[in-house]
This record gives sequence, C-alpha cells and structure tokens, in this order.
Amino acid sequence: MACTHIPSSLRPPQPSQSVYREDCTICFDSIDSPEGLDVCLSCFNGACAGNRQHSSDHARHTSHPLAVNIKRTRKTKQRSEPPAKITKLAIAAETEDDIYDTLTRVKCFSCATSQVDLGEKSSYIDTIVDGVLKANTFARQQEVRAWEQELTPCEHTLCLDQQSQPSESKSLGQCSTCDLKENLWLCLTCGNLGCGRAQFAGVGGNGHGLAHTDSTNHPVAVKLGSLTADGGADVYCYACNEERTDPELVTHLAHWNINLAERTKTEKSLTEQQIEQNLKWEFSMTDEQGKELKPLFGPGLTGLKNLGNSCYMASILQALFSIKEFQERYYDKEMKTKWTEKPAEDIETQLRKVADGLLSGRYSKPDSDVVASEYSAEIPHQKGLAPAMFKHLVGRGHEEFSTMRQQDSFEFLLHLLKLISRSQSTASTQYENVTDPVSSFRFVMEQKLQCMNCKKVRYRTDEMENLSVAVPIKRVSPSGNTDNGKEQFEPVTLQQCLAEYTAPEEVELTCPSCSTKRFTKQSLFRTFPTILAVNARRFEIVNWVPTKQDVPVIVQDGTLDLEQFRSIGQQTDEELLPEDIAMGGVASSSNKRFIPNETAVAMLEAMGFPRVRCEKALHATGNIDPEAASLWLFEHMEDPDIDDPVDFNKEQPSSQPKTSADPEKIEALGNMGFGAPQARQALMETGGDMERAVDWLFNHPDAQGIDEEQVVSGSESNTAGFNQKDIPNDTGSAKFGLESIVCHKGGSIHAGYAHLPFMIISY
Repeated sequence: MACTHIPSSLRPPQPSQSVYREDCTICFDSIDSPEGLDVCLSCFNGACAGNRQHSSDHARHTSHPLAVNIKRTRKTKQRSEPPAKITKLAIAAETEDDIYDTLTRVKCFSCATSQVDLGEKSSYIDTIVDGVLKANTFARQQEVRAWEQELTPCEHTLCLDQQSQPSESKSLGQCSTCDLKENLWLCLTCGNLGCGRAQFAGVGGNGHGLAHTDSTNHPVAVKLGSLTADGGADVYCYACNEERTDPELVTHLAHWNINLAERTKTEKSLTEQQIEQNLKWEFSMTDEQGKELKPLFGPGLTGLKNLGNSCYMASILQALFSIKEFQERYYDKEMKTKWTEKPAEDIETQLRKVADGLLSGRYSKPDSDVVASEYSAEIPHQKGLAPAMFKHLVGRGHEEFSTMRQQDSFEFLLHLLKLISRSQSTASTQYENVTDPVSSFRFVMEQKLQCMNCKKVRYRTDEMENLSVAVPIKRVSPSGNTDNGKEQFEPVTLQQCLAEYTAPEEVELTCPSCSTKRFTKQSLFRTFPTILAVNARRFEIVNWVPTKQDVPVIVQDGTLDLEQFRSIGQQTDEELLPEDIAMGGVASSSNKRFIPNETAVAMLEAMGFPRVRCEKALHATGNIDPEAASLWLFEHMEDPDIDDPVDFNKEQPSSQPKTSADPEKIEALGNMGFGAPQARQALMETGGDMERAVDWLFNHPDAQGIDEEQVVSGSESNTAGFNQKDIPNDTGSAKFGLESIVCHKGGSIHAGYAHLPFMIISY
C-alpha cells in the first residue's frame, strides 16, 4: 500500500537553504556512520539514524514524516604507482563518486514498514532527493576543490642590479660555505651559491644562502635545482620574505653563464613541496626530529579537522574541554540533549555536540582509505571531527571569525567565553543545575596608585577573565647571536612575566592633594580564579613595525605559586585620595569625563600613531600607561574603524538618575537570553547603548536587575559595579598547575597558527 504521509508541501532545496547532509546537527554521527544520516525532506535537517535516534526525535517533534537516509562507504585505494608529476600549486578536484559509494533510501517515520511505497509520487520524491544530494552542504556553500597560488614580481626582481662577473668561475654544484650539493640557491646579484634552509620531507639545508643575504643585503636568489627549459624556477626575495617571479630571469641567469634552455629540473620546487605537505598533512604527523608520531585513540583523544585556517578554534576547543568545569557542564554520556527547533543555530546544543565528540571516544577510531605500498607508508589515523556548524554559529556576524582567514586564538577565546556567558540564561530554562563555566576564569585585579610625595593612595578593582602580559625580550651576547640566520633570545619563565606585570612602576600623574606629578602604579590579584588564562605577548617594535620575536617562555611542570602576587588591600595607615577629584587625565569614579593623558598621547604620537588612535588606545587601557596603549594599538591595527573619530564624552553624566530604558532594546536583550530586569539595569548603566549594555551584562553576571516598579518609583539600582570595600580579601590557594599551552607559529603578528600561550588551572 502506498504511503499516505507524504506532505503536499515538499519542495527541492533552494540555493539559499542550508542542507545538513554531512553530519547530525546534534552529534557527530554522519553519512559515514554504519546506519547513515537521515535528512528531513521538509526542512533538510540532518539527524543520525543510529542508536541515538536523533532522526526519530526530529520527526516526532516537527511532524515531518519523510527523510532520505544517506549512507556512504569510502572506496579503497591502492597506491602502487608513484604520484603524477605536479606542475602547479593546485589540488585536482575529485568528485564524490571518485571517492565514495553512496546509497540512499527514503524513510517514513509514520509508516510501520521499513520499505516505503511512494506510489505515484515516487518520481517526484526522487527529484527532491536528487536536489538534496546535489545541493551545497552547510559546511561548504561553494565547493572549491582546487586552489592556486599566484606569484608576482616585486621591486627587487624588477630593478635587480647585477655585479660584474668575478675573475674566477664558481662551481654550480656545491654550496660555497659547506658540502651540500642540493637545495642550492644562486644569488642573482653577485653569483654566490649558498644552501637554503631545511625543507619539508627531509631536504637538508644550513641556511647559508640566507646568511649571505643578511651580510650583503642582496635580495633575490633562484633555486638551481628548480630550473626548467620552459622558464620555470623558484625565485625567492629575502627582502620581501616571499616567493616571487622574475620576468627577466633568462637575462639574469645568462649574466652568470647559465643557459636556461639547457637546464633540466632535478629537485622538487617549493610549490611541489607545499602540495606534497598539503596532501600528506593528515597522514604524516612528525615531531621536531622528524619521527612519526604514534596515533592515539579512545575517550578524550579525538582530533579536529582543519576547516581552512581554523587551527585557532581547534586549539581553544581542545584546551577548554580538557578542563573539568567544561566537561561537567557540557558532556553527558547519555547525550540527553533537549529538543530545539534549530539545533544547528543553538549554541548550547553545539557545545554539547563538541563535548560529546571530543570526550566520548565514539569517533576516536582508526580510519584509512589507502592500503600501504612502497609509495605510501602511512599508518591508520583518525578521521577527525569537522565542527563546521559550531564554527559558523560562533563566527556568525563577527567580522573576523566569520571568515576563512587566520585568526588569533586568544581573541577567539575571549569571544567564545562571551557567547557562552550569554547563553546561560537560555540554557537554565532547558536544563537543571546550569552553572556558568566561564565563572571559573573570573578574578579581580586591584590597581594601587600612590603619590610618591604625600603617600596618599587610590585603589581600583576590575573583574577580569584573563591576563595579557608582556614577555621581557633580551638578546643573547653578540658572539652567539645567530642560529641559522635567526636572532637568539634569552629564555624567560612565566613567573618572570607575571613578576614584571605586577611590579610597581612610576607614572606621571598630578596628585590632587600635593600637586606632585610622580606616582607609583601596581596591579595585584585581589582574588584568584580557578582557571587562569595568560596571554604572553612576544611583540617588539623593530623599525616602527610590530614584530613577534621567538623568545622561549618556560612554564614549569610542577606547582606555580602566585602567592607573591596577591594583594593585601588597603592598610590602616594609608590615607585615600579624594574620590571626587580626577588625577591628571584619569577620571575619578564620580567624574566620568574622559580627558586624554597628554603626556602619554605625546609619547604615542612620537611613535608614529595618529592622535585618534592614541586617544582610543588610552581610553581602552586606563589612560595611564603608554606601553599598554601601544600594545593595544598593535592588536587593533586591523580594526576597520580604527581611524574613525569617537567622542568619548558624548554621554554626559546627568544630575538626575536615569529612570527609563527603551522597551525595544529590553526585548532585544531578552531575545539574547537576558532577563528584563537585568537588561533594564544594563541599559540604564550604559546610557542606552546596546553594545555596551551587552558587555556590562557579561561583566556583571550576578546583577540583581531593576524591576519596572523600581523604575516607576525612582528606586536606586542595586548595583554600581565594583566597590573596593565590597570585595573581601582572597585567602584561598594561589597555587596553579599547567593545563594546556597553545603556541603561535609564524613571524607575523597578523598571520600564523594558533596563539594562546598558556592556560593554567588551580589545584
């Protein structure tokens, strides 16, 4: 009997619709799982068909009876021949038919039989199923399987000035400094032949070509082994630190008696090595000595796939879900996830999905589609999880994290913690005993300003979720100042970084009591967090350019005792400065008008920063320390509005208390998960600014809020931020142990790989 549950509203997916046909929106079971994935033919939600039965739950809650089950198995490949010659930096596109065998069948959750008779609507349903299979998946709206790197000439190759030939001809078969006979680079300026840096896949190199460039400032070199008769070659500009092209390469080589037409390529080009590395990246995991790493499997040992410059996200997720507070908050062995209409757009659901994927061990199994041969010696490895839904959800609307560009993982951590805090109000209505895991990161820093003349003091406390400390940069003695052409720096410990961060420093402010302009400033821990996230900044200004230096930062394996950095609070013999008077450019608690510290502005302008940037940086960093402001500028140089003027005093304090808030803004904050009383209070505290109100709510999670009755009666708000006297001295443990380290790979402060130097957890 033909199925009678086929909705008349079924339509093939439109180009703008998201089709979740790769993995379940609630867990990481996928079309590669033994039971496959059920894709709803009404809303195109993907749900697992295995023992978790998320597809059945979806059908029951939505009354969408029909789904197509998609199950694919990977074809086994036998690599018995060497790979084809690679001629350009491109990955050939493969269709799914080349890689997988795919089976589909239509299911009806309302019919009692497993074989659904579609009757006369069979061809129509087949059209919808075909549309599902051909639609762009959620993870990849545009399937771009091939990519090429476009190389261009530069001023150094276009304006190359070659010296006259030396009287003695030089050998083109060996490095002029060592015995290496491969990976040789010819300086196009003077004809020196030097070995390159060590390359991927074991190609040797001692960096003598780079050393020659450093000593002579000759910028352009060509790799002899890459020369081909058709004009192909690796040309590298050390001045640009980029691979380039040389339009006059034939002429430049002929100057050194090299006939390009007679050359035969003998070595892999940089392009081929990059392609080889890309193709083998998931299969060839080695340590610093080049030894193959042993694959691990089991609960808590699940890897994440690179979704395209997504290592910053993967590193943070691995670090967070290794912490007990996040494991207890989001990991449920029974996977009792509450129903939501759009699970792919619910951050609580996606966090639980990530926790299950990383911690359960369900997906930590060997996976290999290639049988080893003399050309492929790979060992079984994990397939890895692809958290595409999570990445899209967390990055949605963010100008940086919504892109495929490289990002800073420390900034991603801060962004993610804000989203998690925001989600707690909504989650508490779905789950019992919900606790905010971000609270484990929160602590209070106390800043003490003391006049060096009258000894009067002023205290300020700030709630924080991380520390960003500068790393002391000290070069080694000149006798050992290079290592393969690189500068060497003295190693420092994390304890030293924290000591410098908390050490007293002299600042120039005007004392309201004695008019002296000399103060000491010191920041110490008023309270300690359970988890301390530390961002170690290894930046230095070199020729007015912010540069990341390769300074070794040592974190001990044992206990890290921070007791020496604990604040003891105000002492009985200390006299406080008047609270109603501003010092220098620092506004007091009752005078909120921002006046830029002109001394600091002058120092920043002397470094080359425009005044509008200087004022923004000082406003963001407390208006005291030009060094902190300069570091802020380095981290925000790419902000699109960095040069837009801002009037920080636009919202003047009123002598009358604010007694109203925009109902539409209260509703908007309510849609984000905040209660109306808390939203009302946040808007009143921030002059009605939505963005500032959200930040205020993040920083005041325990705010009681203001009821509408209190507004009508003119009652005062029950919060006004931190009060020095309201924070008791912390007497808990100040001992911490290392939990995870994420390091930034790359010399640029704008690009590279994951960057969250340390996350340490208290005992």
